[in-house]
Amino acid sequence: MVIELEPVIDEPALIVRSTTTALVVGDIHLGIEWDLYRSGISIPSRMKHGLERILGYIRQESPDRIILLGDLKHNVPQISWQERDEIPYFLESLAEHAQIDIFPGNHDGGIEHLVPRRPDIRIHPVRGSVIEGVAYFHGHTWPDPSLLCAQYIVTAHNHPTIRFTDSLGYSVTEQSWIRTKLNMDVLGEHFRDSGMQLRKGKDVPELIIIPSFNELCGGVAFNESLDDDLLGPIFSSGAVDIDNAQVYLLDGTCLGALRHIRRLEESRHSTGKRKRKVIKK
Repeated sequence: MVIELEPVIDEPALIVRSTTTALVVGDIHLGIEWDLYRSGISIPSRMKHGLERILGYIRQESPDRIILLGDLKHNVPQISWQERDEIPYFLESLAEHAQIDIFPGNHDGGIEHLVPRRPDIRIHPVRGSVIEGVAYFHGHTWPDPSLLCAQYIVTAHNHPTIRFTDSLGYSVTEQSWIRTKLNMDVLGEHFRDSGMQLRKGKDVPELIIIPSFNELCGGVAFNESLDDDLLGPIFSSGAVDIDNAQVYLLDGTCLGALRHIRRLEESRHSTGKRKRKVIKK
C-alpha cells in the first residue's frame, strides 16, 4: 500500500492518502472560551469559525474520513455548558461530509457523553489504533504496541512551535510540524513484556507531530525545549529522536534538523531558569 502524507499549506491540517483519503486535525479545544472567561478574559465562541475552516479543507480535499486527533474539548475534568452545546453540533456538521474518527486526548474526559449516536462517528481507544497502515494516537499516553508496526505514527498533544528571537530579545513564535524517528531501544525496554519484535534500522516508523488547530492554545517551543520539557511519556522517556527531528513551518519552509536551530545556551530548562551570557571585559 502506497501512503502519502501531505500537510495543507498554511494550515494546521494533514492529508493522508492510502486506500482512501483522510483529513487529520488535532487539539481543537472546543470550549476554551469558557475557561478563558472564568479567568477574566471574555471572547465570543470561535466554534463556527473553526468549523468553517475545516469545511474549507473538506471542500478542497474531499476526504473519505476526518480524524480528530485528541483534545476535541477543552475543559477538564468537567464538561462546560459551552461544550455540551457546541460539540454535538460540530460533530453532526462534519459527519454530513465524511466518517469521523475520534482519538481521545487528555482533555477529552467524558467525550462519549457528547458524541452523537451515529454509525459514522467512532471513538477509538486512548492508546490509539491503525487506520489503513497509518497509526494515530493523541500522545499523552504510551501508544499501543501494535502502532509500532505502522510505517507512520501521527500524534498531537505538544502543540509544536518554533520561537525566533533576535539580538534585541524580540521574539515571534510560529506553529510547526515535527517529523522524526523513534528510539526503538527505549520502546523495546518499555514493551519488553509484550512479546513483540520491534523493527530496527530503516524500518523504524516515522513520527509526525501535528500543530494545534486552535491558535488560542499556545504551544511548546521545540527549539527551546529538552526531552523532559515535552509532554507525554514517549518524549520524557527519550523514545523520540528530538535532536534529529526535521522542522517545517506551516507554509512548507523546511528549517532543517532541530539540533541546528536550538538555542540551548540560552534555554537551560533542565535547571528551571535561563542563564544569561556573561561578557568578560
